[in-house]
Amino acid sequence: MLKRSFIGEIVSEKESLKGSRVTVCGWVHRIRDLGRVKFLVLRDRTGFIQATLKAGVTPEEALQAAEDLRLESVVCVSGLLSEAPTKEGVEIKVESLKVLSSPVEPLPLEPEGSEKAALPVRLKYRWLDIRNPKVSSVFEFEAFVARVFREYYTREGFVEIFTPKIVAAGTESGAEVFPVLYFDKTVYLAQSPQFYKQFAVIAGLERVFEIGPVFRAEPHHTARHLNEYHSLDIEVGFIEGYDDVMNYVEGFFRELAKRMEEDEVARKAMEAHGAEPPRIPASGIPRVTMREAYEILRERFHKVIPEGEDLDGEAEKMIAAYAHEEYDSDFIFVTEYPWKVRPFYTMRKSGEPEWTYSFDLLYRGLEVVTGGQREHRYNKLLENLKSKGLDPRSFQFYLDFFKHGAPPHGGAGMGLERIVMQSLGLSNIREARMLPRDTERVMP
Repeated sequence: MLKRSFIGEIVSEKESLKGSRVTVCGWVHRIRDLGRVKFLVLRDRTGFIQATLKAGVTPEEALQAAEDLRLESVVCVSGLLSEAPTKEGVEIKVESLKVLSSPVEPLPLEPEGSEKAALPVRLKYRWLDIRNPKVSSVFEFEAFVARVFREYYTREGFVEIFTPKIVAAGTESGAEVFPVLYFDKTVYLAQSPQFYKQFAVIAGLERVFEIGPVFRAEPHHTARHLNEYHSLDIEVGFIEGYDDVMNYVEGFFRELAKRMEEDEVARKAMEAHGAEPPRIPASGIPRVTMREAYEILRERFHKVIPEGEDLDGEAEKMIAAYAHEEYDSDFIFVTEYPWKVRPFYTMRKSGEPEWTYSFDLLYRGLEVVTGGQREHRYNKLLENLKSKGLDPRSFQFYLDFFKHGAPPHGGAGMGLERIVMQSLGLSNIREARMLPRDTERVMP
């Protein structure tokens, strides 16, 4: 490893480091040449610092190395850290400058202000776009969300699992799947770890979670859909009802909101994007049934959704507005979704089989979590499959899990990119994915 210090560390410890020799490596963000004095602004992922070269003071070898510098050249600079009238309050008086590489053609996208460019251009030159600290803060925040998820559920006694992404059949009845040629047979990329996280609970692990990619071959062209994204999944056994699952989901988002106020990486990302931690009432995230949601939409917003149908994007925003106005909450659970729009493994409501023990969690107007109680009774699963017009033989490998004793269980899947998008107020989910995959894009 190159012997260097992160710029952010130097700036934060500048009082104790003034007068000492420091080395930083990064990209040349800005160049100001005044003839006998040249100012370089250097950037690494932790911040910016000015480096100053002066004729007659700076060693000749360093002055010559600086002659042909271009924006985004990669350099290492060593010198004395001195007080200066800069934003950081210090600068490096250059003693040596080593150029590690330089651009070989004009920049097609300048990192500074790249977020103002058209999104297709940004995604085409993503390696330059992410050099913009505002953009890179999205992915540092994304790592923060995944870390909080892992830490929270580990603390709650969940076991992290790692499930196959090559599967024999789709899990979401009706959703499209990507076929894959697997030796002499056709298999599919996993739409979710659903079957296998249930397997883990039935196998005796009882409480499990996973962070992993999922694939949806749906031809969406919206600002909130991707064909590949990362899902934060949980599954828990021995539940009394799907309220237990919602409580585990709410616990995570409470932890996330709290940590967003405490964590420096999260605070910097929110500051860069003008965002604030989400509001959650002390009394809990409000919960309304789907039938109550229909009524709220009809009476408050004059929007009619036929009974048994799902909420569209406009309706989700309206229900979120209701939660904000009535409960001062950025979240709301919508429960008891219609059987018509839920997968076959969902448990149907006792006495009202056209409804289910399932839920979505809306976050600032967008569904970010789907979950519920699973049907754990073998014969009921057979009935559910037939009700959906599915052939039980195609799901026999899954049905076999339930032949030897399955506890009541439920779980949820959370969209990592959607959580990041709503937390930072991004306008398009592609901004929350380093290299998004949609109907047109498979490169870079």
